[in-house]
Amino acid sequence: MHIVLRHIPLRRGALVLQLALASLSMGGMAHAEQAPASVAKDGQTLGTVTVTAGATGPTEGSGSYTTSASTSATGLNLSIRDTPQSVTVITRERLDDQALHTVFDVVNNTTGVSAKEIDSVRAYYYARGFQIDKIQMDGIPMVGGNAGESQADTAIYDRVEVIRGATGLMSGTGNPSASINLIRKHADSKVFTGSASLSVGSWDKRNGVIDLSSPLNAEGTVRGRVVISAEDKDNFIRLENTRKTLAYGVIDADLTPDTRLSVGFSEQRDRHRGNQWAGLPIFYSDFTRTDWDRSTTTAASWNFWDTKQRTAFATLEHRFANQWKLQASSNQRTNSGDQRLNWMDGVVDRNTGLGLEPWIIGYGVSDKQSDFGLTASGPFELAGRKHELAVGILHGEHKTLWLSSDASVLPPIGDFRAWTGAYPEPNWSPYQTGSFNRDTQTSAYAMARLQATDALKFIVGSRVTNWERKGDKALWTAEAFKITHNGEITPYVGALYDLTPQTTLYTSYTTIFDAQNYRDKRGVYVDPLKGKAFEAGVKGELIDGKLNTSFAVFHIKQDNFAIPDGNEVIPNTREQAYTTTSGTKTKGYEFELSGELARGWSASLGWSQFNSEDGTGKDINTAHPHKMLKAYTKYRLPGEWSKLAIGGGVNWEGRSYAEITDPRNGKTVQVGQDSYAVASLMANYQYSPQLSLQVNVNNLFDKKYYANQIDTFKNITFGAPRNVLATLKYQF
Repeated sequence: MHIVLRHIPLRRGALVLQLALASLSMGGMAHAEQAPASVAKDGQTLGTVTVTAGATGPTEGSGSYTTSASTSATGLNLSIRDTPQSVTVITRERLDDQALHTVFDVVNNTTGVSAKEIDSVRAYYYARGFQIDKIQMDGIPMVGGNAGESQADTAIYDRVEVIRGATGLMSGTGNPSASINLIRKHADSKVFTGSASLSVGSWDKRNGVIDLSSPLNAEGTVRGRVVISAEDKDNFIRLENTRKTLAYGVIDADLTPDTRLSVGFSEQRDRHRGNQWAGLPIFYSDFTRTDWDRSTTTAASWNFWDTKQRTAFATLEHRFANQWKLQASSNQRTNSGDQRLNWMDGVVDRNTGLGLEPWIIGYGVSDKQSDFGLTASGPFELAGRKHELAVGILHGEHKTLWLSSDASVLPPIGDFRAWTGAYPEPNWSPYQTGSFNRDTQTSAYAMARLQATDALKFIVGSRVTNWERKGDKALWTAEAFKITHNGEITPYVGALYDLTPQTTLYTSYTTIFDAQNYRDKRGVYVDPLKGKAFEAGVKGELIDGKLNTSFAVFHIKQDNFAIPDGNEVIPNTREQAYTTTSGTKTKGYEFELSGELARGWSASLGWSQFNSEDGTGKDINTAHPHKMLKAYTKYRLPGEWSKLAIGGGVNWEGRSYAEITDPRNGKTVQVGQDSYAVASLMANYQYSPQLSLQVNVNNLFDKKYYANQIDTFKNITFGAPRNVLATLKYQF
């Protein structure tokens, strides 16, 4: 990628600042191809200065909707064009422009990925018809989703990299959906810098963020960064209030010119009060469809769900003189949740509002995860050509404890039409162990990029994994169990051919092995998912790397695919039980472009479409849409209006539905959401280089739609109505 600074009026010292900022934004690996003969005087114009980027680096400060490279797919530092899978990078610029404050917001605006809420804390993510069951943090897969992970604050991340397709090569176990890799911010600045922002919005939302970076010694070889965020907001759903606090700190130290140590810690706490769980009834007692106001809730005023996410990490990296890099990493994560909730079961009489019964639950969850890794990567020469190799050894342990508390008997709900949440809180029994599982995974991988000719490259590799899950006898598990899979091999083969210096054809193949977290009607985990994934396409790197484009087709075959088992539930819970089916097939295609279309005009546009069937030809995973369009653009006005930037976008998705049994006759009926679109607008006014005001409007046309995955609890929740957020930001 080239950044060209052409005929820019610069005052004394500004050239040095421009080059320093360019170097920082590209990971400190820029060099000047052409420099002026002398420093300009005040008001003079310099000649052309070209800066060339090397490896990928932070997107913060780049002003771009794309980036030059990614390591998330293969462990190799490859450009997006040279990665033989579909890659989307949500840069810091897009995170800020669209005010994407949570991981859910990011995923909901990513090409080819469907995000559906379960309640105010949890969400399911799907891509290419399959669930994304792991989110990565700096390449480390995080297991779990019941302790607020979908609502994790994005203030501490530089970018989010999404690799669609099978991801087992880098995660050990994985299905053919996608990987979502959250890349943390680091302390890269050798001068004091930072920003502070204050946001206010609909439903009394108030959000503040402080982000500070500073050198910690005179030489700037030891640097620190702190990010603090706090939020308090109500919701369009009655009774709901959320308070969130986030603290993140990282120290980056250059122990030598070639050795870097990073140590950091983050903690996020979410306090939910009056929050709804599971959703609203779909049918009246006469089995006609309900049509609730979006503010309707089944929650009691005492409902709560508190979550806490803690992560500590350390990374030691050394670069050798031969351009090889050795990295050792450790990641410790503890996420927990505590909840007391009222839900309602049954069907409502349209005329009396009667028929619902209380369903009271008390749950606690604790996820503890430890990961250690040792990786190495670098170039080597063979047959007169330069190639690249990456190898790694990884070990991880994950423990999940679920606790359950029973509630005393409560009076009937009464007329739901008059529900205000004023309902007595029950007496809670001591916690019992619902389940306790321990997962252990040890794996090793090797991946090589082989330059066969100037135009032809091969990417080949494999991963071998030993995986084990142990479970104790508990309330939801009839007996202790142990599941072991040793020597699971995940091969990966990719080929790329450069049609032109800007255009590449590619294809890739890998296998699938995923230890699923679904339980059957006995409370036993279903067998691991196995299969094969194929992908082929064409990628373009245009306008000197400022714009990335791609078109891909994919074909996936799977066995032991988990599907809902009718109306069966997991013992002693209200959660859906699953069974498995084999011979499933998915075929589809995707298109995406992201980056700068012209000076001051950035855009991201993505379309995805697929068909997914079981072995009998029946459609599966219909609770998520099979067609989606995600589009967003921003334009900074020229000339005298250059302080103003305007933007907007639209997310469209096709029909999604779940099959539900009609209690009157036992027949299956489809309940779902027809195709719909949600639009957004943004305006940003830059009062000065330091101060800006931004206004975001979401759901511009106030579309009413179902936002949840209906087949989970066979209830419905609604997407947020039109809402506004104003953000005042100061950078220093």
